[in-house]
Amino acid sequence: MSGIGTAVGEVGDTSMKRNDRLFGILLRLRGGHAVSATDLAAAFEVSPRTIYRDVDALSALGIPIYAERGRTGGFRLLEGYFLPALGFTVEEAVSLTLGITLLRAMRVRPYEAALESAEHKLIAAMPEHLAGLLSNAGRIIGVEPALEGVLQSDSPAAASENSPTETERSAIDTFLKGILEGSYVSMTYRSPYRDRPSEIMAEPLAIFSDRQRWYLVGRRAGGDGDERLWRADRVLAIESTNEHFAGDGNFDVRGLLGRTWLRRAMTQWSRTSPVHVRLTRELADRLQHDWYYRHATFEPCDDQRVLMTFGENRQEHVFELLRWLGPGAELLEPLAWRADFLRQIADMAAPYQEPWSAHPGS
Repeated sequence: MSGIGTAVGEVGDTSMKRNDRLFGILLRLRGGHAVSATDLAAAFEVSPRTIYRDVDALSALGIPIYAERGRTGGFRLLEGYFLPALGFTVEEAVSLTLGITLLRAMRVRPYEAALESAEHKLIAAMPEHLAGLLSNAGRIIGVEPALEGVLQSDSPAAASENSPTETERSAIDTFLKGILEGSYVSMTYRSPYRDRPSEIMAEPLAIFSDRQRWYLVGRRAGGDGDERLWRADRVLAIESTNEHFAGDGNFDVRGLLGRTWLRRAMTQWSRTSPVHVRLTRELADRLQHDWYYRHATFEPCDDQRVLMTFGENRQEHVFELLRWLGPGAELLEPLAWRADFLRQIADMAAPYQEPWSAHPGS
């Protein structure tokens, strides 16, 4: 687009603002429908006369813009005309689009006013079949905001301690490729709730990030049509297929955000690996403000106590919760874990039964 800068100099206005406006006019005309000078003037907050001068400057560069008369007329780009490429590969363009999506999820966004124009320019550099999909990237790429919790069993720090593997990176890349190309992916997945890995053929729909973990959202091929979630770091192997699906275009990952996905998952986990804890109402109230445990089920036992039910098959995570809750909580089920927890508490108490010394090691 270096020619635009030349045209700007020729008419005596060398401001970056006009340079951006000329590019913006091209972006709006790229949609394939006629846009009136009045609408363009309103969009860029200039007069229609200025728009006519801009169109003349673009035409002088050889860009095929023509005018249609009539009530629905306006300026239109010649069908089949493509803007000059910016040198991005598809992977680079998608990566930058993902970066913009992540930036939008931040509470404070640097250069917020430039986000929209940057995204428009990026979309313009993409192949036509990707431009429409990624112009609304928020439907397929999501980011959960950070939340405070009273007890965080899967903290960001814990996640960052484990460097991502090549398989995890491949899972995200291949899944995104399936979304963009509308093709199924085949993967081997290790669930902590199953004895052995599963072979899955999936229709990829979206991805989202939560607490430094990436989640893949899709439907099982030939399944019940319900959305499923797979954590990228639990994928053992993944590959693209040449088999395409007809997406309906209605799925929006934003419907899962706000930890809605976790509420659904907790319900399922409670059926497969139920844990029952009886606790005081005060402790129940505190847990209902936690980002994770608030999705458990809380049912009154009596005036003083509440039965909490959630799904968890990892004994150490349940014991961590019980130690944090203290004497106001009692593990009821799994029954076999009660004896294990009693032994753990006894081991913790053993040092306190010895004579106390102010100088350890003396």
